[in-house]
Amino acid sequence: MNWLTEYKLPLGAAIEDLVDWLTTHASGLFDAISISLEWLILNLVTLMQWFPPVVPILATAAIAWFWHRSIALVIFVTLALLLILNLGYWQEMLETFVLVLAATMLCVLIGVPVGILAAHKPWLYTALRPILDLMQTIPTFVYLIPTLVLFGLGVVPGLISTIIFAIAAPIRLTYLGISSVPAELLEAGKAFGATPSKLLLKVELPAAMPQIMAGITQCIMLSLSMVVIAALVGADGLGKPVVRALNTVNISQGFEAGLAIVLVAVILDRLCKAPARRTSKRKAG
Repeated sequence: MNWLTEYKLPLGAAIEDLVDWLTTHASGLFDAISISLEWLILNLVTLMQWFPPVVPILATAAIAWFWHRSIALVIFVTLALLLILNLGYWQEMLETFVLVLAATMLCVLIGVPVGILAAHKPWLYTALRPILDLMQTIPTFVYLIPTLVLFGLGVVPGLISTIIFAIAAPIRLTYLGISSVPAELLEAGKAFGATPSKLLLKVELPAAMPQIMAGITQCIMLSLSMVVIAALVGADGLGKPVVRALNTVNISQGFEAGLAIVLVAVILDRLCKAPARRTSKRKAG
């Protein structure tokens, strides 16, 4: 078997050559993307920091009440945000929220249409499946290296790496939701003369909405799990104090920053779930 190990396939060298070629011939494009995304994120952070903390706290509590009608959830959201403010991680929390929001929005804008198209074109999902498996299973540090080379230090390589890691969830669950629509509903829509676009908007998307929302929620959780890794390449947010605590073996700082990340994750998860009262009404109907 010596011949098998002596003639190594140049896979790594090929990827390196591709990144070098992109750096040489498309640096202007990547610089434009980096500047645009960084400008957008920094301005969103600045806008949110312009409001006093009480405004986002009250707005989040109001959203929780309007969407879920749960006093317990309103109390939890308010106390959790007040605890983050008390611990001194309010600015980092806003930076993390904007990063997660931007990553989730881009994942949804790309992933949901791709999932719909894959559900209607089985050959496309067959081609996408190994790519999605690779994106979800490959260690994040591996594709953090080329994004760092192409986009430089800062929030953008962290954002791009987060999108690569999280986008598989909305694609897969949108595909699952659309492809699981009962055939009877589709036949009824066609019988009433619905065009393919109306069939998608009036039948398929409403029926697949629980799976699509599950994909969005999972995308948010996956994006939050990348916060610490994104901090390693210069992204601001709650990941920075965690990395700083790891470097200095600061137990208290690491626990407090980690607790803040957990609270943000729980708040977003609870807010994005379908209201229990509406779900019960559907079952009763």
